[in-house]
Amino acid sequence: MTDAPIPVSVLTGFLGSGKTTLLNRLLKDPALVDTAVIINEFGDVGIDHLLVEKADEGIIELSDGCLCCTVRGELVDTLSDLVDRLQTGRLQRLRRVIIETTGLADPAPVLHAIMGHPVLLQAFRLDGVIATVDAINGIATLDAHEEAVKQAAVADRIVITKTDLPGARGELPALRARLSALNPGADQIDTGDPHTGYGALFECGVYNPESKTINVQRWLKAEAYREHDHGPVDHHHHNGHHHHHDVNRHDAAIRSFSLKHEAPIPLSSFDLFLDLLRSVHGDKLLRVKGIVQLEDDPERPLVIHGVQQIFHPPVRLAGWADGVRETRLVMIVKDLPESYVRQLFDAFLNRPQIDTPDRAALFNNPLAISGVKLG
Repeated sequence: MTDAPIPVSVLTGFLGSGKTTLLNRLLKDPALVDTAVIINEFGDVGIDHLLVEKADEGIIELSDGCLCCTVRGELVDTLSDLVDRLQTGRLQRLRRVIIETTGLADPAPVLHAIMGHPVLLQAFRLDGVIATVDAINGIATLDAHEEAVKQAAVADRIVITKTDLPGARGELPALRARLSALNPGADQIDTGDPHTGYGALFECGVYNPESKTINVQRWLKAEAYREHDHGPVDHHHHNGHHHHHDVNRHDAAIRSFSLKHEAPIPLSSFDLFLDLLRSVHGDKLLRVKGIVQLEDDPERPLVIHGVQQIFHPPVRLAGWADGVRETRLVMIVKDLPESYVRQLFDAFLNRPQIDTPDRAALFNNPLAISGVKLG
């Protein structure tokens, strides 16, 4: 088994949004040889049967070397089985895993399975979340289904499907604008574009295997959230270029913004900030990504990544690759006011924006702030 963790991509998207078509196309891509595709139920997914060579205990081997497995029982068991097959030599090579989720599923539990499991963390690393959105029915789906909005909000890549069908052209500008407002940091990819193969969809994690380097900038995309740095943007209003239609209530609940701090931060302060958010509002943290400069070792930044209450063990980098030495956090939250998160951050960093009694109460009793400004 190789030493480097195997990248895992989560493919999510609403029923009928074109996930299966995308999967079938990807499975024929030579770049995806030695890939395992984990599917919730084979019956729901029309994998091209011409590709199938042999099946073994719930794992189908495709003619080009890809594997398909169904999730029988827990996802953790399926992933553990793949690790076991590698270690015992029943599986020679595994370069990537793609996990396809059911149409209305919240991707969070799938991400938790990888990020929160000590054994799987040794073998796998989360590469990213890919969400498919249908060009024709996308807006109606987002209007009707809160889960579809969450899928788009947490994605690293949004693949817009069925753009070649009649009627798609008129819907696209509004759909793209809406997706940009929901998730400014996600790349939007047109599935009809011949360049949207392997390279455009994968390798969106913090590690870039081609250059063999850590690329935090590319992963964080903090600059996409810059407009949110100078005071909150209220998604209820038609401010700026984002909206040309009424904002749906599901969209209005989701906010994405970035937090910045230029001086090194005491580890204890940062831990308290993060622990409070996780313990009191964990279910509202759809995704938290960041690079943190800590006082104890300012030359070696800390990379953090969380989905709700579950955080990947933080990684210390050898140095600052891009020359900009500052803490940058990207927060995608639901039903959690941006102003509250900012106040909390400022309070723990001892910034002057919050008045002294509040700050004193916060440090003496961190849970006291949990009710502040949330009503």
